[in-house]
Amino acid sequence: MRIILQKEVANLGAPGDVVQVADGYARNYLIPRGMAAPASKGAVQHAERMKAGHEEHQRRARGEAETLASRLAKTPVRLVAQAGEDGRLFGSITAHHVAEQVTQQLGESVDHRKIRLPEPIRSLGTHTVTVHLHPEVDATLTLDVVGR
Repeated sequence: MRIILQKEVANLGAPGDVVQVADGYARNYLIPRGMAAPASKGAVQHAERMKAGHEEHQRRARGEAETLASRLAKTPVRLVAQAGEDGRLFGSITAHHVAEQVTQQLGESVDHRKIRLPEPIRSLGTHTVTVHLHPEVDATLTLDVVGR
């Protein structure tokens, strides 16, 4: 059955794509959930307009992500934490802490799930963190962790 995707579906396509799927998958899963619509002649034309709108939205989102990435790369974020004499922190700094400090210091809201920390930060010093802003854009953020 030919259908037009209304929403992004993993391993199938983006909104506006016309795809061929099994009849049962379309009738029982995609169409009832509003993820797709049957492909008729008029609907295909509508899908082309929807796809163009989706591509424009993606292009705009990528531009905004690149702007934010350059801003994050320029300005280091300073985190203050309690530490012992050997430079080890009491506790650790997680993605939540980093996201809060980015919002406070730079005024940019960054989702903590987009911050890629291999493991929580447990020592003073300068650390480099990757922030995944868009499927095609990653930013490098410099963290300066200082003691109280």
